[in-house]
Amino acid sequence: MMTNLFSSFDPSTGLNLALNWMSIMLGILILPSMYWMIPSRINYLWIKMCLILSNEFKIILKNKKSKKSTLIFVSLFSLILFNNFLSLFPYIFSSTSHLVLTLTLSLPLWLSFMIYGWLNNTIHMLAHLVPQGTPTILMPFMVCIETISNIIRPGTLAIRLTANMIAGHLLLTLMGSTGNKMSLMMINILIMAQFLLLLLESAVAIIQSYVFSILSTLYSSEVI
Repeated sequence: MMTNLFSSFDPSTGLNLALNWMSIMLGILILPSMYWMIPSRINYLWIKMCLILSNEFKIILKNKKSKKSTLIFVSLFSLILFNNFLSLFPYIFSSTSHLVLTLTLSLPLWLSFMIYGWLNNTIHMLAHLVPQGTPTILMPFMVCIETISNIIRPGTLAIRLTANMIAGHLLLTLMGSTGNKMSLMMINILIMAQFLLLLLESAVAIIQSYVFSILSTLYSSEVI
């Protein structure tokens, strides 16, 4: 029984264990292996999408040495997209609605970019702290602002994904909880509204996974 709206996001089960996190691996059991073992339309569509994403990431990563790392960002996109879509199904735990997962993805990426950049391109990283054309008197303030904006990047990545996924799920829960108090005509309208909202959430699932991966690619391109 839910004590409040956010109880639907609690990672707990009847055994007092957070087994809900196993839903991240649930798709491996759902997807038929034949889609990946032999050529098929779904396999072709997935490979085509990955190639388009990889080419787009290569444009952002102008350095030839770093273009080989696009597989990391394509895999990141696939993982987030997969979990976003799984969370739209009834009674499946929404893992991307928790900062535990989103910060686990964004923080190590950001730390690796920063460590690599400051160790290998120290002058380039220092130059990023002062934008070109900044007046001399404003340089100390710009260094503070750029440093703070750089530090909060993993948090903004994680919170953006979490907040967008939570907002849609809460709206679906709110609308669904009022169904037992409505007339038959209003229930039909509610079902149509729920269906349209579910389509919107499907689009949000794709957009947010793309935004997360493209921003990670942009952050990596700045340190090279």
